[in-house]
Amino acid sequence: MAKHTELGKAGEDAAVKFLEGKGFVIRHRNWRNRHLELDIVAYKDRTIRIIEVKTRSNNDFADPIIAVDRTKRNRLVKAADAYIKYFNLDMPVFFDVITLVGSEGIFNIEYVEEAFNPMHY
Repeated sequence: MAKHTELGKAGEDAAVKFLEGKGFVIRHRNWRNRHLELDIVAYKDRTIRIIEVKTRSNNDFADPIIAVDRTKRNRLVKAADAYIKYFNLDMPVFFDVITLVGSEGIFNIEYVEEAFNPMHY
């Protein structure tokens, strides 16, 4: 497995552990529908949280949250719509971002709840 793939997997594992520690129930990881993907779908307080995970070894070039640009947000909204329809869900949905900077076991984690509003996309 490539180094960046290993780092991404370690970051996603750390994100799941972080979320579970905050009382979230993980419904799915890497849920796919054709060419669309959701990193983490979690449940808490009668809401669905669509959580995009961005992992970097450092932030020398840019903060990882910058990678969740307009194009990525559009894709997340489309994927979430497919997810909601597929599972016939009727509850509030929020879009969050978790960024992890560091290496396996030594991540600085930032959790941005309601990182963007899907009504703007």
